[in-house]
Amino acid sequence: MLGLFLILCLAWSVSSDTDEKCPTFTNIGFYNALVGTRLKVRLLLYTDGNFACAKLLESTLPGSFNVTKKSTFIIHGYRPTGSPPVWMDDLVEALLRIEDMNVIVVDWNRGAANVIYSISSGFTKPVAKILKQTIDQMLANGATLDNIYMIGVSLGAHIAGFVGKMYDGKLGRITGLDPAGPLYNGKPPDKRLDHRDAQFVDVIHSDIDGLGFRESLGNIDFYPNGGVDQPGCPQTIFGGLQYFKCDHQRSVLLYLSSLRKDCDITAYPCKSYRDYLNGKCISCGDNQPIPCPLLGYYADRWKNYTTLKDRPVTKAFFDTTDKKPFCMYHYFVDILIWNKNSQKGYITIKLTDMNGHSTESTINHEPTTFQKYHQVSLLARFAQDLDQVKSISLVFSSGTVLGPKSKLRIIWMKLRPINRPEKPQMCRYDLVVTENKETAFQPILC
Repeated sequence: MLGLFLILCLAWSVSSDTDEKCPTFTNIGFYNALVGTRLKVRLLLYTDGNFACAKLLESTLPGSFNVTKKSTFIIHGYRPTGSPPVWMDDLVEALLRIEDMNVIVVDWNRGAANVIYSISSGFTKPVAKILKQTIDQMLANGATLDNIYMIGVSLGAHIAGFVGKMYDGKLGRITGLDPAGPLYNGKPPDKRLDHRDAQFVDVIHSDIDGLGFRESLGNIDFYPNGGVDQPGCPQTIFGGLQYFKCDHQRSVLLYLSSLRKDCDITAYPCKSYRDYLNGKCISCGDNQPIPCPLLGYYADRWKNYTTLKDRPVTKAFFDTTDKKPFCMYHYFVDILIWNKNSQKGYITIKLTDMNGHSTESTINHEPTTFQKYHQVSLLARFAQDLDQVKSISLVFSSGTVLGPKSKLRIIWMKLRPINRPEKPQMCRYDLVVTENKETAFQPILC
């Protein structure tokens, strides 16, 4: 039986050593990942002129390679099954559609593909040395370090960091997509990605309690949904393989979303995710001295603001939906009550437009205390951006099952859009909301 299994694995694995008219990413199959492979790095060049057919970058650079253009290296991470990354083609295509550049896929699958993670991790510095040789050739032919951009996924993020260190942090930019945590958490800067490895380093942390790196690594570090438990990902082992990789892979999908321009994912600089949820950090954006940073490809627009700080490192938080394009829309909800006694509980807000489309936000990360004549400002997050809101409904819940139902007596409430400050603010006065009962009303302009 074992012999038959190995024969089948060999049959399924596809050799990358054959002559290819259009070289593609190495697919070595699970058998090779099981027995291990020697490191081999292939660099696949894609440009607007060879969008569908890569060229191999070898010891001599092809004459068609315009080194004066921006060159973006995509460096994948650990590949325990030996298969190509499912997102690679989409990322190459999206980058080429957004800008005329060279896209270089760093295929180190022979090395990354191994069931023993520590062996693959051990290849990261050798891969970085190979990339330096290629970049040195590019520099000799007229390229500049300013135009070198590296996108590293998981282990690939640390590879990008090692390359950056060899150039004393003079690379143009490094983006780390959920840099690998195992074997790197707690390591000093010379043994991992660091904010000094390029002129600008941005990082997306989407699995800090699993496969990703927990602490700050870049000039700006983005933590979607606090960096843990991404919406739509399985929360139990019964989710199969997705349970292990979904949160980790979400960083790539979020970056892809920024390239497709379906919406701009705005993040908010903050000390902690809790402070962000409590609305303490919405101090950037339109009509503010500093704009809010954007996630993904356009994060470097925030580059100049990092130099204004004593320690040029910023954490930024935001929430997402469970599917593409992942954007959420933020409102401040200001509430002033006249209850004699304070009330503690949670608020759910539903918005409905003229066409009957609705979206709702439940603010339940921690109970809110409502006190007489004391204004409470809450951060509400909606999955849809409705242009013309016809009605608003509120549900108040104290979280208690037994006992009489509470009432929230509202003197006034205001809904202030944050993502689109040009939209009018909506108000309502003299409102009584009974616990666990939906109360709908028509807003008026404030």
